[in-house]
Amino acid sequence: RETFRGKQVTVSGSGNVAQFASEKVMQLGGKVVTLSDSTGTIYDHSGLDKEKIEYVKYLKNVKRGRISEYVEKFPDAEFFQGKRPWFVKCDVALPCATQNEVSKEDAEMLVQNGCYCVAEGANMPTEPEAIEVFQKHKILYGPGKASNAGGVAVSGLEMSQNSLRHAWTREGVDERLHDIMESIHNTCVMYGTSKDGYTDYVKGANIGGFMKVAQSMIEQGIV
Repeated sequence: RETFRGKQVTVSGSGNVAQFASEKVMQLGGKVVTLSDSTGTIYDHSGLDKEKIEYVKYLKNVKRGRISEYVEKFPDAEFFQGKRPWFVKCDVALPCATQNEVSKEDAEMLVQNGCYCVAEGANMPTEPEAIEVFQKHKILYGPGKASNAGGVAVSGLEMSQNSLRHAWTREGVDERLHDIMESIHNTCVMYGTSKDGYTDYVKGANIGGFMKVAQSMIEQGIV
């Protein structure tokens, strides 16, 4: 069973999704080496740490600056103007910036560089042709409808807290979210695993979502 520990991870974006995805990767023992915005990508060979991610939060959330300023604060890092992070060698790629940010060429570059896991944090960041590349090479590809379901799930947890008049700790919410994401994973495996053992999370998420709606319609007597 693989974990994030010791893995090199490229993250695109530098807003809330990218910030908290990077924090989670670091918490799980991974090494985040890139962030980006519309001006380009920073590549930090030594990896982000708590001090660096806190600076990114200040830079983007308070100062509203550009990611290029990161290299002024941490000069060991490099800034690549106008480039996305996908040229950097990695084990795991997390597109957390914007729609259609991973092209077919980007996908081929990721695969050639040894990336074997892509999980979407942004909404539809991978172009259809790029998804086909991931599926062809049978890498672990988590579409946003599965891997990015945590945002909607936590909104549901917030509604539950309000209804119950309870205040859960951050750790409590994270534990509940973990259970939800594990359930989503199990659904994808159930409906998306082929005879050769490869799990197509796109297929699994699509069929799983359809089955949930269909079962609800049957239970309510609609069909």
